[in-house]
Amino acid sequence: MIINSANLNALRIGFKTSFQRGLEQAVSQYLRVATEVPSTTKEERYGWLGKIPGMREWIGDRVVQNLMEYDYSIKNKPFELTIGVDRDDVEDDTLGTYAPLFEEMGLSTRAHPDLLTFALLKAGFATACYDGQFYFDTDHPVLDENGAVQSVANTDGGAGTPWYLLCTKRALKPLIFQRRKAPQFVAKDRPEDDNVFDKKEFRYGVDARYNVGFGFWQFAWGSKQTLDAAHYETARAGLTGMKGDHGRPLGLMPDLLVVPPSLEGAGRGILQSQLVNGGESNKWAGTAELLVVPWLA
Repeated sequence: MIINSANLNALRIGFKTSFQRGLEQAVSQYLRVATEVPSTTKEERYGWLGKIPGMREWIGDRVVQNLMEYDYSIKNKPFELTIGVDRDDVEDDTLGTYAPLFEEMGLSTRAHPDLLTFALLKAGFATACYDGQFYFDTDHPVLDENGAVQSVANTDGGAGTPWYLLCTKRALKPLIFQRRKAPQFVAKDRPEDDNVFDKKEFRYGVDARYNVGFGFWQFAWGSKQTLDAAHYETARAGLTGMKGDHGRPLGLMPDLLVVPPSLEGAGRGILQSQLVNGGESNKWAGTAELLVVPWLA
C-alpha cells in the first residue's frame, strides 16, 4: 500500500468502522442498576441524597425540605484505550488481523461502564456512600417518628458469594453512572506525526470521561448469605419495609435480583420454578426479574 492521504483516510475509516461495529455488538447491563446522569464539570455534588422528599399535610407555613444534608460528590475520571499499527504492516497491506482487534476495542469500550458499575456494587460492603456508612451496612442512620436516630440495615451479612435485590423502578436507581464525555475515536496517523516519524507507528485511540457512585442505599439489599428462599424473603422484607426519616414508608417494591454466574441456578430456582419441595407452589415465582452479570464473577 502506498502511504498517502487517500489511503490513510480509507484505513482510518475502516478501523473506525470495525470499532463502531464492536460498540454496536456489545450488550450492556449497567443501565439496569444505574441511572445515567450527565455531567458538565469535573465533579458533581449529590448532597440531596440525604433526603427522599415526601408530601405532608399543609398546616401553617410551608416546610422547606433541606436537600443539602450530606457532602457527597462523584469526580469524573479520564479513561483511554490506544492501539498501535506498525507502518510496515500498512505498507505491506497485511492489515487483515487488525479488523478484529479494533472490533474488540469497540466491545471493550462499550463494556467498560459495566465493569465499573458492577465493581462498585460488589465493593458496596466495604465502600462508604453519602451517609458515611458502607453502602451495604447494618447501621445507616435514620430518624424515627420521634426524631431519634435509629440504625437501619440493608444487608443481612454472611460470608458467601454476594447477591443483590434491588428496586429499580424509582426516579433514581441504586447506582449512578455519571458521564462527562462519551467515548471518542481519535487517530494520529499523519506521516509527520511524531509517533509515525520516530517510531513508524500509526496510533488509534478512544478516550472518555465518566465515573460511578452510589444512589439511595434504601433501594438495594446486599447479602452474602446462601441464596435460598428464606434469605430472599429476608431481603424482600427488608426493602419493602424501608422507611425514610420520621417513620415515613418509602413504598419500595424490589424488582431485580442481581447475581454472578455461579448463583444463576439458585436465582432461577427462586424466581422461575413454579414448584418446590417436591410439589409445593413456589410463592416467590415471578416476584422479581433475574439478572445474571458476568462482571460479578
